[in-house]
Formats: sequence, structure tokens, C-alpha cells
Amino acid sequence: MSRVTGAYLDAADVAVELLNHPSVAGRWKEPSALDEWSIGGLAGHLAWQVFFIPAVLDEPAPTQPVIGLDDYYARVRWIDAGLHDEANARIRRGGEDAGAEGVRALADRAADTVRTLRTRLPAEPDRAVRLPVWGDYALSLDDFLTTRLMELVVHTDDLAFSVGIPTPELPGPAVEATVGLLTRLALRRHGQSAVLRALSRTERAPAGITAF
Repeated sequence: MSRVTGAYLDAADVAVELLNHPSVAGRWKEPSALDEWSIGGLAGHLAWQVFFIPAVLDEPAPTQPVIGLDDYYARVRWIDAGLHDEANARIRRGGEDAGAEGVRALADRAADTVRTLRTRLPAEPDRAVRLPVWGDYALSLDDFLTTRLMELVVHTDDLAFSVGIPTPELPGPAVEATVGLLTRLALRRHGQSAVLRALSRTERAPAGITAF
């Protein structure tokens, strides 16, 4: 089992535990800390980072060229889109649709999926995968897991903050992989000097450095 597979599965366990927290159910229909997201919709989006994996594994082997993570994030439409852009609105609708089944059904489905993936993923080679909505490209399975791992880590924090509880302790390898990816994306957006100063020089640090 690759390092990213183990980190992904451990982070998914934390996300499922959070979905089962009483505060999530109790505030399901309230606004989340993210603009235009309800707590139920954010929970649905978090759960979809689990549901995506069997979806790509069940697709036929892609014939499209395999690209790396830098090229992937240069192509995805949501990353530089505004809040009300159709790409981001579609993502929000997907989360709200998933959350519409209710917290209990969503959490149970996510838990069942993670249990299945704990058997299935270690047996998978690091092959190419692709979702039908993508353009003319594919990703390696490890790279796709890295993208979903980042989403799990970031949105676990978003959801915990939204319901007013401490963010659950996430596995070290999951956080390290996420911070590494976010740093790469921040470098692309802000350049070397800004990121270096943000990490090393409080007296010269820019006001904000974000990956997205």
C-alpha cells in the first residue's frame, strides 16, 4: 500500500467520525463558515471525497494521457473561478444534493465506503484513473488520491469550525501531504519570494498566502 493510500484512508476515517458528531446533525441546515454553503452541503461535499474513489475505480481504464498534479490544477475550472461562477455553483449543488439524504444516511454510506476501500485500495496498482467530466486527460491513482486527501483535510477543518468544535487530530502523513500540495499551489499563485517570506519572515510576510 502506498504512503498516500494509507494517509487517505486514515484521513477518511477522521472525516467519517466527524460526520457522526452530534453537533453536525444538530446544525445540519444552518449556514457553514464557507460562503453559500450550508453545513449539510459542506458535509455532503466532504463525504464525496470518499465516494469519488470507487467512482474512478469502476470506470474503464482511460486511454487519455496521464498528467501530473501541477497540470491538473492548471486545468480545473473551479480553482480560479469566482464564488458564483458555474463551476463553483455546481460543486455546491453536488454537496447539497449529497447532504439532502440526511446526516445519518450520509455518514453510514461514507463509513461503508471507507470499509470497502480499506480492502480494495491496497490491492489496486497505481494505475491511471479518470472521471467522465474531466477533459482529455487522466491522473495516476496516487495523484488522484492526493487531490481527494487534500479535500478531506481542508474540509474536515471547515466542517469542524462551522459547527463550533475543535478540528479532529488528523494523521501526520495526511497533513504533511496536504501542506505540501497547498504549498505548491501557493507558489504557483504568489511566487517564490512571497511564500518563502510567509513561512520564514514575520517582518516581511505578505498579508495572506492561500493556495486558492
